Amino acid sequence: MTGAIAGTIERLREAGVDNPRLDARLLTTEEQIARRVVREPVAYILGHKGFWTLDIAVGPGALVPRPETETLIEQLLKHAPDRTAALDILDLGTGTGCLLLAALSEYPNARGVGVDSSAEALAWARRNVEKQGANARLVECDFTEIDGAYDVILSNPPYIRTGDIAGLAPEVRLYEPVRALDGGADGLDAYRALAPAIRCLLKPGGLVFLEIGAGQGAEVSAILGLEILGIASDLAGVERCVVGRKS
Repeated sequence: MTGAIAGTIERLREAGVDNPRLDARLLTTEEQIARRVVREPVAYILGHKGFWTLDIAVGPGALVPRPETETLIEQLLKHAPDRTAALDILDLGTGTGCLLLAALSEYPNARGVGVDSSAEALAWARRNVEKQGANARLVECDFTEIDGAYDVILSNPPYIRTGDIAGLAPEVRLYEPVRALDGGADGLDAYRALAPAIRCLLKPGGLVFLEIGAGQGAEVSAILGLEILGIASDLAGVERCVVGRKS
């Protein structure tokens, strides 16, 4: 280990960074290191983050793609095993488009629609759609304004309790968009709003995959008002995805 890297590791450790050794190897300039010292997410500094098999462009205004969200794609592949299916896929609150693009990468005959009310987030999604050459359309609107009929709906809605926002890591609390995190007093506001729209937008037999926070599985399942096929856990053993079907 060089003296420069050792010094960077110590600076990052003193700043409270969780994995200073890894970050010190990823960040190669003083400007990057200085941004990390004030706890800016590494993905924002580098401008991209790996998700599923894709390299996703990301920055201010959009949530950083997270490994636990890949649980939704794993469940999609489990419940819709025909990779040749010409699925119509809707991603509600698409952000960077990572979920939609991961799904389309696995179903080459599918078509996708990504919806988000944030112009900032959709700017990142457009970059990613163009980069991947995906068959996807992006729409800036509230999810209640979207129409159509879909075989698959994906969503990673805000589900953190308002009172818990202040206790999040600085990387999240200070930099990522609060509107994509804050799920209201009990963390379930977005699901209450989404449920009737999902029931209308799904085709008969259509599937929905919703990301959830720890311990929210039973409540979200009840709110959804569909046949529940399962509640899947992520690699850490945390309940992460409610799978529903429109009978």
